[in-house]
Formats: sequence, C-alpha cells, structure tokens
Amino acid sequence: MEVGPYSVIGADVRIGEGSVLMSHVTVEARTVLGDRNRLHPGCVLGGEPQDRKFAGEPTCCRIGDDNDIREHVTIHRGTGNGGGETVVGSNNLIMVGAHVAHDCCIGDRTVIANQVMLAGHVVVEDGASIGGGVGVHHFATIGTLAFVGGLARISRDVPPFMIVEGHPAEVRSVNVIGMLRNGFEQSHVDAMKDAYRRLFRQAGAVAIELPALQAEYAELSAVQHLCAAVEAAASGVHGRAREASRPDDKWVAGRS
Repeated sequence: MEVGPYSVIGADVRIGEGSVLMSHVTVEARTVLGDRNRLHPGCVLGGEPQDRKFAGEPTCCRIGDDNDIREHVTIHRGTGNGGGETVVGSNNLIMVGAHVAHDCCIGDRTVIANQVMLAGHVVVEDGASIGGGVGVHHFATIGTLAFVGGLARISRDVPPFMIVEGHPAEVRSVNVIGMLRNGFEQSHVDAMKDAYRRLFRQAGAVAIELPALQAEYAELSAVQHLCAAVEAAASGVHGRAREASRPDDKWVAGRS
C-alpha cells in the first residue's frame, strides 16, 4: 500500500494490498478497501451520509478490488435506515467529481463519468455506463450493460442492455456495442433488438409482449433479465422497482 502526502485515514479503516492513495485523499471511518485500488487526489471515501435521518449509527462503506477512483470523487457510508452500507464492486472506473450517495450498490466493470450524481439507494448493475453530468433519482436502478447518455435526468429504472438518453430520458435503442464487447453472440443481440421493438416502440404493448417474449426467448437469460426488469419497474412506484420496498413510510406502493 502507498499513502501519498496530506492523505488522511480514519478509524476502523482497512486497505488491501497494492492500493495507492495519492495526495490529499481522505478515507473516513468504517471503510473497507480491497486490493489494487487507485485513489486520485482529493477523493473522499466513507464520509457521513447526507441524510437527515442519519443519527450516527455505525454504518460502513465497502469497496472491492482494482477500482480507479478519480479526482474529487465522493462515496458516502450507508445509513441504518437503508441497510447500513454503501457497496462498490470491482474493476470500476469512477471519473472526476462523481458522487455516490449513501446505501448505493455499484456492481463490477461499470464506467461512471465526470460529475455523475447518484442519489441514495441507487443500484448500478454490472457493466453499466453512465455519461457525464447525469443525475439519478434515489432508489432508481441502472440495469446490466445499460448506457445512459450524458446530462440525462434519470427518474425511472433504466432497463438492462438498453441505451437511454435525451430530455426527457427515454429508451432509444439496444446497447449493441456493449453486448458484443461483453461476449454476447449476434443471435442474442438480434433477440434483444426484437424485444426492444416490441416493448419500447409500440405504445401500450408491454402487457401483451412481456409474456410472449418470456415464452419465445425462454432460453436467453439476457431477454429474461430485461423482461423481469421491465415488469418490476412497472409494478414499483413512479417507475422505480426498489421504491416500493423502501423501509420508511414516505411512499406506499400504488399511492402517488
């Protein structure tokens, strides 16, 4: 482990082998860092959550291996009301000035560009990419291998394998490049294109097409994952599946 000048490490912090803390890095209390992480100048990990319900409970921040966390990134600890931990997986690139709020869960191999703002309880699934300046509403989910275009405002779940962009943010197409780069065969990509056309290009078609797609592509896990995500978002609150299960009483499923 290397610790650069003017860096500060708080209490109850564990840092794995081969990790590098460059200058002016702050790792606050109850944070666990895995191996071979690179923390660039000015980033702050494990800070107290920006949540008025937080009352000093002993929550934590856990970060996996081989992450590149760039300048002035902030990643806050969890809250007792939200599961108690903020989790970042492995092999992620989190660019300059991005913010990961309390109780977020980021998977592996994601790319989170400059000035992205993840509100509390957001989930970013494996392989997702988020363009610069994107704001993500609390309890939203960014699906596996989804791509979110820069400056979008995400207030609903982003379906896996899709490209979402614009104002308002909408599903625009399949993330073909992302799927091919991650080893999906062309036949699977073609199936995903078919699912995209039937779910997102035909008004009011979801109720009819979901069960049809689930039956037709029963052997394709990617299409099944997409269908499950769309179904969950539709049954959630304001298009966010996880909102329906939040532990406080601000929202009740089925009530706006």
